[in-house]
Amino acid sequence: MSKIKIGFLPLYIKLYDDSGSGAKARPRLEPFYEKLASKLEGEGFEVLRAPFCRVDCEFREQIGKFKTAGADVIVTWHAAYSPSLESIGALRDAGLPVVMLDTTETYDFSSTQDPGEISYCHGIHGVMDLSNLLLRAHVPFAVAAGHADNSDVIGRAAGYIRAAAAARAMNGSRTASVGGCFDGMGDFLVSDDEMKSIFGVDMVYPAGEELEAERNALSDSETKAEKKRLRASGAEIMTIDDEAYTDTARNSLALRHWMDKNDINAFTVNFREIRPGCGLELMPFTEACYQLEKCRGYAGEGDALTASLVGALLTSYPLTSFVEIFCPDWKNNAILLSHMGEYNPRMTEGRASLKKMDFIYGDAKDPVVSYDCYKGGKAVYVNLSRGADGGFRFILSPVTLLDIPAEADNFGSRVRGWMRHDTLDVPAFLEALGKRGAIHHSALVMGASLAELEFFAEVMGLPAETV
Repeated sequence: MSKIKIGFLPLYIKLYDDSGSGAKARPRLEPFYEKLASKLEGEGFEVLRAPFCRVDCEFREQIGKFKTAGADVIVTWHAAYSPSLESIGALRDAGLPVVMLDTTETYDFSSTQDPGEISYCHGIHGVMDLSNLLLRAHVPFAVAAGHADNSDVIGRAAGYIRAAAAARAMNGSRTASVGGCFDGMGDFLVSDDEMKSIFGVDMVYPAGEELEAERNALSDSETKAEKKRLRASGAEIMTIDDEAYTDTARNSLALRHWMDKNDINAFTVNFREIRPGCGLELMPFTEACYQLEKCRGYAGEGDALTASLVGALLTSYPLTSFVEIFCPDWKNNAILLSHMGEYNPRMTEGRASLKKMDFIYGDAKDPVVSYDCYKGGKAVYVNLSRGADGGFRFILSPVTLLDIPAEADNFGSRVRGWMRHDTLDVPAFLEALGKRGAIHHSALVMGASLAELEFFAEVMGLPAETV
Protein backbone atom coordinates (compact mmCIF):
# COMPACT_ATOMS: atom_id res chain seq x y z
CA MET A 1 0.00 0.00 0.00
CA SER A 2 1.22 3.51 -0.79
CA LYS A 3 1.70 5.96 2.05
CA ILE A 4 -1.18 8.21 3.02
CA LYS A 5 -0.23 11.78 2.20
CA ILE A 6 -1.24 14.54 4.63
CA GLY A 7 -1.03 18.30 4.30
CA PHE A 8 0.07 19.51 7.72
CA LEU A 9 -1.28 23.05 8.10
CA PRO A 10 -0.08 25.33 10.95
CA LEU A 11 -2.50 28.15 11.75
CA TYR A 12 -1.32 31.48 13.17
CA ILE A 13 -2.48 35.09 13.46
CA LYS A 14 -1.03 38.07 11.61
CA LEU A 15 -1.73 40.33 14.57
CA TYR A 16 1.07 38.71 16.55
CA ASP A 17 3.62 39.21 13.78
CA ASP A 18 2.52 42.83 13.32
CA SER A 19 2.77 43.56 17.04
CA GLY A 20 6.17 41.93 17.48
CA SER A 21 5.07 39.13 19.79
CA GLY A 22 5.42 36.63 16.97
CA ALA A 23 9.16 37.22 16.83
CA LYS A 24 9.34 35.96 20.41
CA ALA A 25 6.96 33.01 20.01
CA ARG A 26 7.96 31.61 16.63
CA PRO A 27 11.42 30.33 17.72
CA ARG A 28 9.58 27.92 20.03
CA LEU A 29 6.45 27.26 18.01
CA GLU A 30 8.10 26.45 14.69
CA PRO A 31 10.38 23.71 16.10
CA PHE A 32 7.36 22.28 17.91
CA TYR A 33 5.49 22.12 14.60
CA GLU A 34 8.45 20.23 13.15
CA LYS A 35 8.39 17.86 16.13
CA LEU A 36 4.70 17.15 15.48
CA ALA A 37 5.41 16.58 11.79
CA SER A 38 8.08 14.05 12.69
CA LYS A 39 5.68 12.26 15.02
CA LEU A 40 3.13 12.00 12.22
CA GLU A 41 5.82 10.62 9.93
CA GLY A 42 6.50 8.06 12.63
CA GLU A 43 2.93 6.84 12.12
CA GLY A 44 3.80 5.97 8.54
CA PHE A 45 2.46 9.03 6.72
CA GLU A 46 4.05 11.23 4.11
CA VAL A 47 3.84 14.70 5.63
CA LEU A 48 3.66 17.78 3.41
CA ARG A 49 4.94 20.70 5.48
CA ALA A 50 3.91 24.34 5.29
CA PRO A 51 4.92 27.74 6.69
CA PHE A 52 2.66 29.28 9.31
CA CYS A 53 -0.49 30.57 7.57
CA ARG A 54 -2.30 33.64 8.86
CA VAL A 55 -4.64 35.17 6.27
CA ASP A 56 -6.98 33.94 3.56
CA CYS A 57 -4.54 34.25 0.65
CA GLU A 58 -1.85 32.32 2.53
CA PHE A 59 -4.26 29.52 3.39
CA ARG A 60 -5.49 29.30 -0.18
CA GLU A 61 -1.98 29.21 -1.60
CA GLN A 62 -0.78 26.52 0.78
CA ILE A 63 -3.85 24.30 0.55
CA GLY A 64 -3.61 24.59 -3.23
CA LYS A 65 -0.07 23.24 -2.98
CA PHE A 66 -1.30 20.38 -0.81
CA LYS A 67 -3.89 19.43 -3.40
CA THR A 68 -1.40 19.65 -6.25
CA ALA A 69 0.90 17.33 -4.30
CA GLY A 70 -1.92 14.80 -3.88
CA ALA A 71 -2.78 15.21 -0.21
CA ASP A 72 -5.43 12.79 1.07
CA VAL A 73 -6.19 14.66 4.29
CA ILE A 74 -5.48 18.07 5.81
CA VAL A 75 -4.22 18.03 9.40
CA THR A 76 -4.44 21.37 11.19
CA TRP A 77 -2.49 22.56 14.20
CA HIS A 78 -3.20 25.87 15.88
CA ALA A 79 0.12 27.39 16.88
CA ALA A 80 -1.93 30.20 18.42
CA TYR A 81 -5.42 31.55 18.13
CA SER A 82 -6.21 31.99 14.43
CA PRO A 83 -9.41 33.75 13.30
CA SER A 84 -11.56 31.15 11.57
CA LEU A 85 -12.76 33.37 8.72
CA GLU A 86 -9.20 33.53 7.43
CA SER A 87 -8.99 29.76 6.84
CA ILE A 88 -12.52 28.44 6.43
CA GLY A 89 -12.90 29.45 2.80
CA ALA A 90 -9.81 27.57 1.69
CA LEU A 91 -10.66 24.55 3.82
CA ARG A 92 -14.25 24.48 2.58
CA ASP A 93 -13.20 24.73 -1.06
CA ALA A 94 -10.44 22.11 -0.75
CA GLY A 95 -12.86 19.18 -0.78
CA LEU A 96 -10.62 17.28 1.65
CA PRO A 97 -11.39 15.89 5.12
CA VAL A 98 -9.79 17.70 8.06
CA VAL A 99 -8.22 16.28 11.20
CA MET A 100 -7.63 18.91 13.89
CA LEU A 101 -4.59 18.13 16.03
CA ASP A 102 -5.40 19.96 19.26
CA THR A 103 -2.15 19.93 21.23
CA THR A 104 0.31 22.26 22.93
CA GLU A 105 3.89 22.00 24.08
CA THR A 106 3.49 22.65 27.81
CA TYR A 107 2.19 19.70 29.82
CA ASP A 108 1.59 21.29 33.26
CA PHE A 109 -0.57 24.42 33.12
CA SER A 110 -1.51 24.60 36.76
CA SER A 111 -1.46 27.68 38.97
CA THR A 112 2.27 27.25 39.58
CA GLN A 113 3.15 27.60 35.89
CA ASP A 114 4.79 30.73 34.47
CA PRO A 115 1.95 32.85 33.02
CA GLY A 116 4.20 33.66 30.08
CA GLU A 117 3.56 30.14 28.79
CA ILE A 118 0.13 31.37 27.63
CA SER A 119 1.86 32.79 24.54
CA TYR A 120 2.77 29.27 23.42
CA CYS A 121 -0.28 27.28 24.48
CA HIS A 122 -3.54 29.08 23.70
CA GLY A 123 -4.39 27.65 20.29
CA ILE A 124 -7.19 25.54 21.72
CA HIS A 125 -9.78 28.31 21.47
CA GLY A 126 -8.79 28.72 17.83
CA VAL A 127 -9.72 25.06 17.43
CA MET A 128 -13.13 25.83 18.90
CA ASP A 129 -13.62 28.80 16.57
CA LEU A 130 -12.70 26.87 13.44
CA SER A 131 -14.53 23.66 14.37
CA ASN A 132 -17.79 25.60 14.57
CA LEU A 133 -17.32 26.92 11.05
CA LEU A 134 -16.24 23.55 9.69
CA LEU A 135 -19.43 22.07 11.11
CA ARG A 136 -21.58 24.77 9.54
CA ALA A 137 -19.76 24.46 6.21
CA HIS A 138 -20.38 20.65 6.18
CA VAL A 139 -16.66 19.89 5.98
CA PRO A 140 -16.01 16.43 7.44
CA PHE A 141 -13.63 16.84 10.35
CA ALA A 142 -12.38 15.10 13.48
CA VAL A 143 -10.66 16.49 16.57
CA ALA A 144 -7.85 14.72 18.41
CA ALA A 145 -6.89 16.51 21.64
CA GLY A 146 -4.15 15.78 24.15
CA HIS A 147 -0.53 16.40 25.03
CA ALA A 148 1.84 15.30 22.28
CA ASP A 149 4.20 13.41 24.58
CA ASN A 150 1.98 12.39 27.49
CA SER A 151 -1.11 11.03 25.77
CA ASP A 152 -2.11 8.97 22.76
CA VAL A 153 -3.21 12.03 20.78
CA ILE A 154 -0.85 11.36 17.87
CA GLY A 155 -2.12 7.79 17.61
CA ARG A 156 -5.74 8.95 17.71
CA ALA A 157 -5.08 11.60 15.08
CA ALA A 158 -3.40 8.92 12.98
CA GLY A 159 -6.50 6.75 13.30
CA TYR A 160 -8.71 9.55 12.01
CA ILE A 161 -6.29 10.15 9.14
CA ARG A 162 -6.40 6.48 8.15
CA ALA A 163 -10.18 6.44 8.35
CA ALA A 164 -10.49 9.52 6.15
CA ALA A 165 -8.08 8.13 3.55
CA ALA A 166 -9.95 4.82 3.47
CA ALA A 167 -13.29 6.58 2.97
CA ARG A 168 -11.90 8.53 0.03
CA ALA A 169 -10.51 5.33 -1.51
CA MET A 170 -13.93 3.97 -2.41
CA ASN A 171 -14.64 6.83 -4.80
CA GLY A 172 -12.90 6.04 -8.07
CA SER A 173 -12.37 2.36 -7.30
CA ARG A 174 -13.17 -0.56 -9.59
CA THR A 175 -15.07 -3.65 -8.44
CA ALA A 176 -15.26 -6.83 -10.50
CA SER A 177 -18.22 -9.19 -10.45
CA VAL A 178 -17.99 -12.77 -11.66
CA GLY A 179 -21.44 -14.21 -12.16
CA GLY A 180 -23.46 -11.20 -11.06
CA CYS A 181 -25.68 -11.19 -7.98
CA PHE A 182 -27.06 -14.31 -6.30
CA ASP A 183 -30.58 -14.71 -7.63
CA GLY A 184 -33.14 -13.88 -4.94
CA MET A 185 -30.83 -12.09 -2.47
CA GLY A 186 -32.24 -8.61 -2.17
CA ASP A 187 -30.64 -6.95 0.84
CA PHE A 188 -27.29 -6.08 -0.76
CA LEU A 189 -28.60 -5.66 -4.31
CA VAL A 190 -27.40 -2.33 -5.73
CA SER A 191 -27.50 -1.34 -9.39
CA ASP A 192 -24.35 -0.48 -11.30
CA ASP A 193 -25.68 3.05 -11.76
CA GLU A 194 -26.07 3.46 -7.99
CA MET A 195 -22.61 2.06 -7.35
CA LYS A 196 -21.25 4.76 -9.64
CA SER A 197 -23.46 7.72 -8.71
CA ILE A 198 -23.50 7.19 -4.94
CA PHE A 199 -20.14 5.56 -4.22
CA GLY A 200 -18.06 6.41 -7.28
CA VAL A 201 -17.42 2.71 -7.97
CA ASP A 202 -17.10 1.39 -11.51
CA MET A 203 -18.42 -2.14 -11.94
CA VAL A 204 -16.44 -4.44 -14.24
CA TYR A 205 -17.58 -7.82 -15.54
CA PRO A 206 -14.94 -10.16 -17.01
CA ALA A 207 -15.99 -12.01 -20.13
CA GLY A 208 -15.60 -15.75 -19.93
CA GLU A 209 -13.21 -15.60 -22.86
CA GLU A 210 -10.93 -13.20 -21.00
CA LEU A 211 -10.54 -15.50 -18.00
CA GLU A 212 -10.09 -18.54 -20.21
CA ALA A 213 -7.37 -16.72 -22.15
CA GLU A 214 -5.54 -15.92 -18.92
CA ARG A 215 -5.75 -19.55 -17.83
CA ASN A 216 -4.54 -20.85 -21.19
CA ALA A 217 -1.57 -18.47 -21.12
CA LEU A 218 -0.21 -19.82 -17.82
CA SER A 219 3.18 -21.48 -17.86
CA ASP A 220 3.80 -24.82 -16.20
CA SER A 221 6.32 -23.21 -13.87
CA GLU A 222 3.86 -20.59 -12.69
CA THR A 223 1.20 -23.19 -12.04
CA LYS A 224 3.71 -25.33 -10.17
CA ALA A 225 4.74 -22.39 -7.95
CA GLU A 226 1.12 -21.59 -7.11
CA LYS A 227 0.41 -25.22 -6.25
CA LYS A 228 3.40 -25.17 -3.92
CA ARG A 229 2.07 -22.00 -2.24
CA LEU A 230 -1.37 -23.56 -1.80
CA ARG A 231 0.03 -26.74 -0.26
CA ALA A 232 2.13 -24.70 2.16
CA SER A 233 -0.79 -22.52 3.25
CA GLY A 234 -2.36 -25.12 5.53
CA ALA A 235 -2.51 -28.71 6.73
CA GLU A 236 -4.57 -31.18 4.72
CA ILE A 237 -7.58 -32.52 6.59
CA MET A 238 -7.59 -35.40 4.13
CA THR A 239 -5.37 -36.25 1.21
CA ILE A 240 -5.96 -33.90 -1.71
CA ASP A 241 -5.19 -35.15 -5.20
CA ASP A 242 -2.75 -33.27 -7.41
CA GLU A 243 -5.43 -32.52 -10.00
CA ALA A 244 -7.46 -30.52 -7.48
CA TYR A 245 -4.40 -28.41 -6.65
CA THR A 246 -3.70 -27.91 -10.35
CA ASP A 247 -7.26 -26.84 -11.15
CA THR A 248 -7.42 -24.50 -8.16
CA ALA A 249 -4.06 -22.95 -8.94
CA ARG A 250 -4.83 -22.36 -12.62
CA ASN A 251 -8.22 -20.76 -12.01
CA SER A 252 -6.89 -18.65 -9.15
CA LEU A 253 -4.02 -17.36 -11.27
CA ALA A 254 -6.30 -16.61 -14.21
CA LEU A 255 -8.55 -14.46 -12.05
CA ARG A 256 -5.56 -12.82 -10.34
CA HIS A 257 -3.88 -11.87 -13.60
CA TRP A 258 -7.10 -10.52 -15.07
CA MET A 259 -7.71 -8.36 -11.97
CA ASP A 260 -4.15 -7.06 -11.99
CA LYS A 261 -4.39 -6.10 -15.65
CA ASN A 262 -7.72 -4.34 -15.14
CA ASP A 263 -6.78 -2.38 -11.97
CA ILE A 264 -9.44 -4.06 -9.86
CA ASN A 265 -9.71 -2.88 -6.23
CA ALA A 266 -12.35 -5.36 -5.06
CA PHE A 267 -14.26 -8.33 -6.42
CA THR A 268 -17.16 -10.63 -5.77
CA VAL A 269 -17.95 -14.09 -7.10
CA ASN A 270 -21.38 -15.69 -7.25
CA PHE A 271 -20.72 -19.39 -6.65
CA ARG A 272 -24.06 -20.33 -8.23
CA GLU A 273 -22.85 -19.04 -11.59
CA ILE A 274 -19.55 -20.95 -11.73
CA ARG A 275 -20.30 -23.05 -14.77
CA PRO A 276 -18.99 -23.65 -18.31
CA GLY A 277 -18.76 -20.35 -20.16
CA CYS A 278 -18.24 -18.10 -17.14
CA GLY A 279 -14.46 -18.28 -17.50
CA LEU A 280 -13.78 -20.10 -14.23
CA GLU A 281 -13.91 -23.86 -13.85
CA LEU A 282 -14.33 -23.76 -10.07
CA MET A 283 -15.15 -21.44 -7.21
CA PRO A 284 -11.90 -19.62 -6.26
CA PHE A 285 -12.22 -19.75 -2.48
CA THR A 286 -8.48 -19.77 -1.78
CA GLU A 287 -7.97 -16.84 -4.14
CA ALA A 288 -10.49 -14.81 -2.14
CA CYS A 289 -8.37 -15.48 0.96
CA TYR A 290 -5.16 -14.61 -0.89
CA GLN A 291 -6.58 -11.35 -2.21
CA LEU A 292 -7.97 -10.27 1.17
CA GLU A 293 -4.53 -10.87 2.66
CA LYS A 294 -3.07 -8.70 -0.13
CA CYS A 295 -5.63 -5.96 0.67
CA ARG A 296 -7.93 -6.38 -2.31
CA GLY A 297 -11.57 -6.29 -1.25
CA TYR A 298 -13.91 -9.25 -1.49
CA ALA A 299 -17.45 -10.28 -0.62
CA GLY A 300 -19.35 -13.38 -1.61
CA GLU A 301 -22.40 -14.11 -3.72
CA GLY A 302 -22.25 -11.09 -6.02
CA ASP A 303 -22.30 -8.52 -3.20
CA ALA A 304 -20.52 -5.63 -4.91
CA LEU A 305 -21.55 -3.21 -2.14
CA THR A 306 -19.77 -5.02 0.68
CA ALA A 307 -16.84 -6.02 -1.55
CA SER A 308 -16.25 -2.34 -2.38
CA LEU A 309 -16.55 -1.38 1.29
CA VAL A 310 -14.03 -4.05 2.31
CA GLY A 311 -11.69 -2.90 -0.45
CA ALA A 312 -11.81 0.70 0.77
CA LEU A 313 -11.26 -0.28 4.40
CA LEU A 314 -8.31 -2.49 3.50
CA THR A 315 -6.42 0.50 2.10
CA SER A 316 -5.93 1.69 5.69
CA TYR A 317 -6.87 -1.32 7.82
CA PRO A 318 -5.21 -4.55 6.63
CA LEU A 319 -7.01 -6.47 9.40
CA THR A 320 -10.37 -6.26 7.64
CA SER A 321 -12.43 -9.14 6.34
CA PHE A 322 -15.75 -9.95 4.74
CA VAL A 323 -17.89 -11.79 7.29
CA GLU A 324 -21.36 -13.21 7.71
CA ILE A 325 -23.31 -13.88 10.88
CA PHE A 326 -24.16 -17.57 10.88
CA CYS A 327 -25.32 -19.11 14.18
CA PRO A 328 -26.20 -17.77 17.64
CA ASP A 329 -24.54 -19.38 20.64
CA TRP A 330 -27.32 -18.54 23.09
CA LYS A 331 -25.71 -20.39 25.98
CA ASN A 332 -22.33 -18.64 25.83
CA ASN A 333 -23.56 -15.26 24.56
CA ALA A 334 -21.65 -15.28 21.28
CA ILE A 335 -22.30 -15.42 17.54
CA LEU A 336 -20.55 -17.68 15.04
CA LEU A 337 -19.10 -15.87 12.04
CA SER A 338 -18.54 -18.10 9.03
CA HIS A 339 -18.76 -18.49 5.26
CA MET A 340 -18.06 -21.14 2.66
CA GLY A 341 -14.31 -20.65 2.45
CA GLU A 342 -13.40 -16.95 2.39
CA TYR A 343 -11.54 -15.06 5.11
CA ASN A 344 -8.56 -12.77 5.62
CA PRO A 345 -5.61 -14.91 6.79
CA ARG A 346 -4.04 -11.89 8.51
CA MET A 347 -6.83 -12.11 11.10
CA THR A 348 -6.69 -15.78 11.95
CA GLU A 349 -4.95 -18.03 14.43
CA GLY A 350 -2.59 -19.49 11.82
CA ARG A 351 -3.89 -23.03 11.99
CA ALA A 352 -5.35 -23.21 8.50
CA SER A 353 -6.59 -26.53 7.18
CA LEU A 354 -7.12 -27.59 3.58
CA LYS A 355 -9.59 -29.93 1.96
CA LYS A 356 -11.08 -30.67 -1.43
CA MET A 357 -14.68 -29.48 -1.37
CA ASP A 358 -17.37 -31.67 -2.85
CA PHE A 359 -18.94 -28.81 -4.82
CA ILE A 360 -22.62 -29.70 -5.12
CA TYR A 361 -23.94 -26.28 -6.12
CA GLY A 362 -23.51 -26.42 -9.88
CA ASP A 363 -21.56 -27.70 -12.83
CA ALA A 364 -18.07 -26.85 -11.59
CA LYS A 365 -14.93 -28.69 -10.55
CA ASP A 366 -14.21 -29.45 -6.91
CA PRO A 367 -11.92 -26.72 -5.48
CA VAL A 368 -9.29 -26.81 -2.77
CA VAL A 369 -10.65 -24.79 0.16
CA SER A 370 -8.89 -23.29 3.19
CA TYR A 371 -10.37 -22.90 6.66
CA ASP A 372 -9.12 -21.13 9.79
CA CYS A 373 -10.32 -19.55 13.03
CA TYR A 374 -10.38 -15.80 13.63
CA LYS A 375 -8.05 -14.77 16.43
CA GLY A 376 -9.29 -13.02 19.54
CA GLY A 377 -9.31 -9.26 19.98
CA LYS A 378 -11.28 -6.05 19.74
CA ALA A 379 -13.00 -5.23 16.48
CA VAL A 380 -15.75 -3.15 14.91
CA TYR A 381 -18.59 -4.79 13.01
CA VAL A 382 -19.37 -2.59 10.00
CA ASN A 383 -22.61 -2.95 8.06
CA LEU A 384 -23.37 -0.79 5.02
CA SER A 385 -26.99 -1.09 3.99
CA ARG A 386 -29.99 0.70 2.57
CA GLY A 387 -32.50 2.17 5.01
CA ALA A 388 -36.26 2.71 4.91
CA ASP A 389 -35.85 5.92 2.91
CA GLY A 390 -33.81 4.15 0.23
CA GLY A 391 -30.61 5.90 1.26
CA PHE A 392 -27.50 4.17 2.51
CA ARG A 393 -26.12 4.27 6.04
CA PHE A 394 -23.69 2.52 8.32
CA ILE A 395 -24.48 0.39 11.34
CA LEU A 396 -21.41 0.11 13.57
CA SER A 397 -20.99 -2.18 16.56
CA PRO A 398 -18.10 -2.58 19.02
CA VAL A 399 -17.37 -6.27 19.37
CA THR A 400 -14.81 -8.72 20.70
CA LEU A 401 -13.63 -11.83 18.91
CA LEU A 402 -13.15 -14.66 21.37
CA ASP A 403 -9.90 -16.58 21.78
CA ILE A 404 -10.60 -20.17 20.78
CA PRO A 405 -7.83 -22.57 21.87
CA ALA A 406 -7.02 -25.32 19.40
CA GLU A 407 -7.99 -28.05 21.84
CA ALA A 408 -11.51 -26.58 22.12
CA ASP A 409 -12.03 -26.06 18.40
CA ASN A 410 -14.13 -28.73 16.66
CA PHE A 411 -14.64 -26.64 13.50
CA GLY A 412 -11.47 -27.47 11.59
CA SER A 413 -13.40 -27.84 8.34
CA ARG A 414 -15.18 -24.48 8.58
CA VAL A 415 -14.27 -20.82 8.45
CA ARG A 416 -15.12 -19.71 11.99
CA GLY A 417 -14.88 -17.05 14.60
CA TRP A 418 -16.98 -16.29 17.66
CA MET A 419 -18.02 -12.68 18.15
CA ARG A 420 -19.49 -11.05 21.24
CA HIS A 421 -20.95 -7.55 21.41
CA ASP A 422 -19.21 -5.40 24.00
CA THR A 423 -22.41 -4.36 25.82
CA LEU A 424 -25.44 -6.17 24.36
CA ASP A 425 -26.31 -9.81 24.81
CA VAL A 426 -26.97 -11.90 21.71
CA PRO A 427 -30.77 -11.50 21.68
CA ALA A 428 -30.56 -7.71 22.09
CA PHE A 429 -27.82 -7.41 19.45
CA LEU A 430 -29.71 -9.50 16.89
CA GLU A 431 -32.92 -7.62 17.58
CA ALA A 432 -31.15 -4.29 17.11
CA LEU A 433 -29.58 -5.39 13.83
CA GLY A 434 -32.84 -6.86 12.58
CA LYS A 435 -34.94 -3.82 13.43
CA ARG A 436 -32.47 -1.56 11.61
CA GLY A 437 -32.40 -3.74 8.53
CA ALA A 438 -28.73 -4.68 8.64
CA ILE A 439 -27.85 -6.80 5.60
CA HIS A 440 -26.45 -10.27 6.13
CA HIS A 441 -22.96 -9.41 4.77
CA SER A 442 -20.62 -7.14 6.71
CA ALA A 443 -17.04 -6.07 7.19
CA LEU A 444 -15.12 -6.83 10.36
CA VAL A 445 -12.28 -4.46 11.21
CA MET A 446 -9.57 -5.02 13.79
CA GLY A 447 -7.13 -2.24 14.67
CA ALA A 448 -9.69 0.56 14.33
CA SER A 449 -11.68 2.41 16.96
CA LEU A 450 -15.41 3.01 16.80
CA ALA A 451 -14.70 6.76 16.59
CA GLU A 452 -12.47 6.24 13.55
CA LEU A 453 -15.17 4.34 11.69
CA GLU A 454 -17.77 6.94 12.61
CA PHE A 455 -15.45 9.45 10.92
CA PHE A 456 -15.05 7.05 7.99
CA ALA A 457 -18.82 7.24 7.49
CA GLU A 458 -18.83 11.03 7.85
CA VAL A 459 -16.14 11.43 5.18
CA MET A 460 -18.19 9.19 2.88
CA GLY A 461 -21.13 11.52 3.48
CA LEU A 462 -23.31 8.84 5.03
CA PRO A 463 -25.02 8.67 8.42
CA ALA A 464 -23.82 6.13 10.95
CA GLU A 465 -25.60 4.61 13.91
CA THR A 466 -23.78 2.79 16.68
CA VAL A 467 -25.57 -0.32 17.91
